Formats: sequence, structure tokens, C-alpha cells
Amino acid sequence: STGLTEDQKEFQKVALDFAAKEMAPYMAEWDEKEIFPVETMRKAAQLGFGGIYVKPDVGGSGLSRLDTSIIFEALSTGCTSTTAYMSIHNMCVWMIDTFGNEEQRRRFCPSLCSMEKFASYCLTEPGSGSDAASLLTSAQRKGDTYVLNGSKAFISGGGDTDVYVVMCRTGGPGPKGISCLVLEKGMPGLSFGKKEKKVGWNSQPTRAVIFEDCIVPVGNRLGAEGQGFSIAMQGLNGGRINIASCSLGAAHASVLLAQEHLSVRKQFGEPLANNQYLQFRLAEMATRLVAARLMVRHAARALQDGREDAAVLCSMAKLFATDECFGICNQALQMHGGYGYLKDYAVQQFVRDIRVHQILEGTNEVMRMIVARNLLQG
Repeated sequence: STGLTEDQKEFQKVALDFAAKEMAPYMAEWDEKEIFPVETMRKAAQLGFGGIYVKPDVGGSGLSRLDTSIIFEALSTGCTSTTAYMSIHNMCVWMIDTFGNEEQRRRFCPSLCSMEKFASYCLTEPGSGSDAASLLTSAQRKGDTYVLNGSKAFISGGGDTDVYVVMCRTGGPGPKGISCLVLEKGMPGLSFGKKEKKVGWNSQPTRAVIFEDCIVPVGNRLGAEGQGFSIAMQGLNGGRINIASCSLGAAHASVLLAQEHLSVRKQFGEPLANNQYLQFRLAEMATRLVAARLMVRHAARALQDGREDAAVLCSMAKLFATDECFGICNQALQMHGGYGYLKDYAVQQFVRDIRVHQILEGTNEVMRMIVARNLLQG
């Protein structure tokens, strides 16, 4: 909490308490039984965590990007998978709040901020992951409606959520032909694939989202035609901070687990904590965690302030934090020895849940491309 305001320390304490009492005791069960903990998330929404950086007039908390990072980091110490879904949900509500008209904001945001309803973000397709601008899902306008055809892959919450923020092609090839539509579950022509079996992130379902002559009112379009790619990328800048923050929480929890294990586990007649090699590794883990945290919070401030370099700082923070935090969690597992590989020990779940953070919200290879392009363009 170093450098935080009194309000931010209070947000952090509330989120840490919620994580410890309402999430951590159930984390393993949610993972093993693949439970989507709807009621727990609704309790979190009562604390204002359903629309953290959404404007208050539609039910949001109106907090800053830095406040949001602090909250997601704290919640992630209790269950990284569930918090990561909540971060995606928050990104979707922010998109509707920011780019929607007044009617759309008032129609969708209040029930999403309260988590009475849940949202999913639909960008990735089976043939366009990192190359998002090449997406093929098409929306043909017919009068006051669009006819949507195509499919999205790896959609968090898919099938269980109520609102789908969908990027689709209304114009020609490339980013300028992409628009953004908001779909609601139950619309004719909207269906879902099988629930995917995943290494981690098991407390949130992942499915393909399929559109077959799906009829969507023009009134469900966010912004103008052709604005979709810009909306998607602006959303992802915040999404990258959010997912990096979830990585920080997993790493923080893993350092504490390693610290405890080194103190109680004995080998060669003395606690592992007396081993200087392990002391040094623990010190390195804590140092890397603090460095990552500072980078994420710096990027969060830049995004909040609308700085010109915000996008590249978000990419740097996502790249650095997700790589470093996975290394921290993995090292914590190693320090547990064979126990770390047992599902009775929480550290292995943090390793499994955090691994995908290096892939989603833009792979870390794409983050490197963004940073390099920024440097080389001067």
C-alpha cells in the first residue's frame, strides 16, 4: 500500500478482506468442480466491484484506473480465475458506458454493474487471434437490423453470461471495416459451442459463441459504423492493466505461501528458511513483484490521465507483469517441492490460473511488437 491515498488503502483492505473470506476458502472447489461463482460475484458487486470504472449515474463506482488495479490485485489473492473474469466483465461495462448513447447506457449498465447480469467480450475468432483486424464475423445491414454470421472463440463466460460485446465486420477489410454490436442472450441465431476443458481459469466457463443469421437491432451498435476496432483497442488498454493486476495478486499470494512453507518445512535438520539459496530466491521474487506492481500502477495512471504514451506503457506493463508474476508463482511451486504439485496446495492453482495471462488480452509477443513499433517509429 506504499504511496496509496487513504481511500485507496481502504479499497484495498475491503477487497483483501473479501478475497480472504469469500473467495480463498472456495477457490479449489470452484476450480475442481468448474463452478461459475455467480452469487459470490454479486456480493462483490454490492461492494462496487461490478462497474469499478463506470460512471456513477448508471450504477458504477466511478473510480480511477489505479483504484481498479489495486482492487483487482487484492481480489486475485483470493481467486485469480474469478477475478480475471470480473476484470473482463468490467471492461465490457466500461465500453458500453463510454461509447454507448444514453439509452444504451441506461438499458445495459445498471444490471451489469450490480452483476444481476454478466457480460462477455467477443473479439477473438478461430482464424484471427493476434491478428484481430482480420476478423471475419460479418454483420449485413438490412433496414433497422444487422444480420450477423460467424463465430468467436475462447470467450470467457460464453453461454453463461447475458450480454455479449461483439466485434464484427460491417465494411471492407482491415480495421476500418469493423463495428461493435451488443447482443443479449436469447436472441434468435445466437448459440454456443461446448464448454472447453482448460488447464486453469476453471471457475469461468469458456465457449465458442456462434452467430447464424442472428438478427441484431441497429440500436444495439456502440458508436458509429467502423469505430469497432478503435473501441476494442481502447478497451484492451485497460484490459491489459486489469489482467496484469490479477497477475500481481496471484504472485503476491504465492510469495506468502512460499514464505510460510519455508518457515515450517524442515530438511537436513533445519527449516528451509535457513537455506541461503532459498532466502535469495525469495528476496528476488519479492523484488520482481514490487517492480511489476510499480510498472502496472504507472501505466494505470498514464491511462487514466489520457497520456499519449499510455498504450505502449500498458503493453509494457502487461508484458513485464505477466511474465514476471508467472515466474514468481512457478518458483513458489518449486520451493514447495513435491507438495507444490499436489492439488491440496494452493500454489499449483495460482500457477495454472496465471499461465494464460501471457496469452490473452494480446499475447506477450504482440506486446513486444507494440513496444518495438513505438520505439522504431520514434
